[in-house]
Amino acid sequence: MVMRLLCCLLLIAAAPLWAATQLQASVDKNPVLAGEFFVLTISADDSINSEQPDTSVLLKDFVVGPTSVSSRTNIINGEISKQTNWSVKLMTRKEGTYTIPAFTVAGVSSKPIELTVAKRSQTSEQNKEAFIKTSIKPSSLYVQEAGVYTVKLYLDNNKELLDGNLTTPEMENAELTPINKQSEDYELIDGKRYLVITREYLVQPQKSGVNTITAPVFNGRIRQNYRQMAVSAMGEDVDVEIKPIPDNYTGAWLPSELVNLDEQWQPKDDTVEVGTPITRTITLTALGVTKEQLPDIDMPQVQGFRSYPDEKESNHLVRDGRVISQQTASYALLPQTPGTYTLPEIKLPWFNTKINRISYATIPSRTLTVVPSTNPLTPTAPAIAEPQTASSNELSDTPTNVQTVTQVTTPVWLIIVAVAGYGLWLITLVLYIKKRPQQSAAEPLPTSGSPASLNELKQFAKQNNSSGFYNALNLYAKQQTGKNAAAIECLLASLKNTQLNDEIAKLRTKLYSSADEQVDLSLIVSLLSQAKKHTKSTSNDTELKNLYD
Repeated sequence: MVMRLLCCLLLIAAAPLWAATQLQASVDKNPVLAGEFFVLTISADDSINSEQPDTSVLLKDFVVGPTSVSSRTNIINGEISKQTNWSVKLMTRKEGTYTIPAFTVAGVSSKPIELTVAKRSQTSEQNKEAFIKTSIKPSSLYVQEAGVYTVKLYLDNNKELLDGNLTTPEMENAELTPINKQSEDYELIDGKRYLVITREYLVQPQKSGVNTITAPVFNGRIRQNYRQMAVSAMGEDVDVEIKPIPDNYTGAWLPSELVNLDEQWQPKDDTVEVGTPITRTITLTALGVTKEQLPDIDMPQVQGFRSYPDEKESNHLVRDGRVISQQTASYALLPQTPGTYTLPEIKLPWFNTKINRISYATIPSRTLTVVPSTNPLTPTAPAIAEPQTASSNELSDTPTNVQTVTQVTTPVWLIIVAVAGYGLWLITLVLYIKKRPQQSAAEPLPTSGSPASLNELKQFAKQNNSSGFYNALNLYAKQQTGKNAAAIECLLASLKNTQLNDEIAKLRTKLYSSADEQVDLSLIVSLLSQAKKHTKSTSNDTELKNLYD
């Protein structure tokens, strides 16, 4: 116990002797190639945990990787020695002579290192295990115009890639965004097979001038015949001319090589009936801009039509090194009154980067003819045909059509069987009618055009439920008109009630727009009830008139 205490006291007393007295800095290779990684090691002859060298001074001339720390303690012949090592990977992009400055740790400083960086030739690079090629399309851009920057990493296919890291390219005053995932392919260069890893970046400059895209750097390890080797590569920087927005340009800035507007109609006919829905789809396609840059297409309002926009869909893709964006917008048009209407021209300004001046994408005007609806609310009763008496003059002038009528005699036994079957059917019908009230008393089902449908509308009106009211109204219109498409429009066209048209228009405005429209749902139910009674009375009068004419 006493001996252990003495040893501890001796160790405490000797601790000041272990303080760091020397700090050394070294590199694993000198000279190095431009774009080649090397390792800088800083060693202290003590165990240091609370302090480390400041490597931020290297950022001016080098690409600085992460710093790793290791420490060890050796006891040889009773002598204790400790050491702390800091290792950091460095790389410089250009040839020349560089100075790695001195570092200070725990009050001890290292000596600076003179480093020589030699230029890497492209021909010698292609004979190595890895190299990088970069390109951009188009070679010059306008502010906010989208270009595609392509990075291709070539790796010797005869060697196994253990791990690696490819840095991200950089450009001041610009946004660089990866496009899709990286792709892999193979190429033969001078009879040597390479694995090619391709990455694409969307480049959008925000400031005019000559800017440089700093090429990415690859650092990794490969293996051949159980031998591991470090490998690195660096691409060539690319200078890009960024042109400013012209001073005389007005409107939304849309720089592109090509902009096109297209439309599709369903149905395609230029003549439609009142209440028949029309779907108009407008497609905007632009080259060299992103989907976020595409402007909204304003659909001009046409009196006599109601327009209901659907959701817009936008996307972009890269093809042959160019960005292609597209926006699709659909509109539902409902003609209200007969007549001839002209939909005005749609005109979109954009800046043509090929000819350096403003251009226009257009959709020409279109003329539509709206005719009255041929779908009445209720079918008219067929008139009873009266015998026509021809005058003597008509008999003498009009040739007589002679028709041959063949009579078929029905066997007596077939008539008896038919009468018996008809009698059995009548008996079955009477029994069914007697039982039916008991089965349906618990839950009456509304029939087409029955007051139960209007009662359902009244319930939604009392609850002030606009959405439920509109759905029930659509079902009621389908029952009355027998139409599955544009049933409400067919119902309104047949009733021809201006006040009812206005109230339902207010209801649609409340449902399909942000306007806070006040709608009297009870008034709509009352107008439908009055129209139903009037239609029934008119129908009965017409039938009686036809009978007694």
